[in-house]
Amino acid sequence: MAEIKVYGAPWCPDCKRSKKFLAEHRVTFDWIDIDEDAEDLAYVEREQNGGRTIPMIVFPDGSRLLEPGDAELARKLGLRMEAEEHFYDLVIVGGGPAGLAAAIYAAREGIDALVVDSGGLGGQAGVTGRIDNYPGFPDGIAGGELADRFIAQARRYGVELLSAVQVDGIEPAGRELRVRFGTGQEVAAYAVLLATGSTYRRLGVPGEDDLIGAGVHFCATCDGPFYRGADEILVIGGGNSGLEEALFLGQFSQRIRIVEHGPTLKASRLLQDKIAENPNFTVHLNTDVESLAGSGGRVSEVHARERLTGEAYVWHPAAAFVFIGLDPNTAWLDGSVELDQWGFIRTDNAFATSVPGVFAAGDVRVGSTKQLGSAVGEGIAALIAIRAYLQQHSEMRRVDINA
Repeated sequence: MAEIKVYGAPWCPDCKRSKKFLAEHRVTFDWIDIDEDAEDLAYVEREQNGGRTIPMIVFPDGSRLLEPGDAELARKLGLRMEAEEHFYDLVIVGGGPAGLAAAIYAAREGIDALVVDSGGLGGQAGVTGRIDNYPGFPDGIAGGELADRFIAQARRYGVELLSAVQVDGIEPAGRELRVRFGTGQEVAAYAVLLATGSTYRRLGVPGEDDLIGAGVHFCATCDGPFYRGADEILVIGGGNSGLEEALFLGQFSQRIRIVEHGPTLKASRLLQDKIAENPNFTVHLNTDVESLAGSGGRVSEVHARERLTGEAYVWHPAAAFVFIGLDPNTAWLDGSVELDQWGFIRTDNAFATSVPGVFAAGDVRVGSTKQLGSAVGEGIAALIAIRAYLQQHSEMRRVDINA
């Protein structure tokens, strides 16, 4: 049993937020649904003198938090939320694989870097159940363990790391850049690397959150091989990504069931033809997944409904792969750097953005492959470009001083 207990209910948005926060920081906890057990509800009421505020989070020392915000929960967990210095050579916004790889190389180059992440360090890799395609781990590795190794290596080199700290904005100030935190703190730097990644769009249906990484996945090349020999795999999304991943998954399962919300598939005609020619693929149009259920860490049942006729379906796939799009984590930039029409950051071949001194790497960048190995490589390549920029910046400062 975990030492931290979260009392809440599936319909409670603040409960979902706290569960997500704890999961991102790889904090083990027990989830207790007070709607399922009258005794648990009675316990919450006794602890609150008749109140029912949720989530109620109980800690090993007997203390508790009622409906805490992320900042309050972070402080309770002892997370560092304030930068030690007011000025850095480099501020890295995003503590996923791209940001941490850049930070490790920065430290080795003698570049004073600060890493700031709004969630938990490690990014999406840190909350992935298992990673099976990262070089050097022939038997695969748990995503959380790999992320912890990145973090430990960064700390070994003395990199300063902040988690649960939102960056609210970046603005030029002469030849420096000002970086504003949601905590109210502000730091300056010669350069900034944007490595905030992107977020897979989720279905938002009951059961999804509890099964992510345990039957619900967002990357076929990462997780598809785990289902070799499966009777059936479900793919949700009929765009190019959905059909490409469905074709990839076809080598592992006898049946691939594709679900598309709209009246037609959105993928290219070539991909649609490949699907239509293969009897192992079944397509459901105008259909929505309504809920998922699982047991033993696997999806066991999927409920869906055809929107026009109202016909209900119950399927029993080995896994569900969701491909309904990616949202770059760039809303906070508020137009301060150039983005494409989908919100991804535009860069040149040296990872430089439209703002001098601001660079971008990893999933948040236009043209990135959205793969872990590529994100690490981009973080390193961007750091090398930043090193050259800092050297040039230093030479310009010397000219100014001499003048």
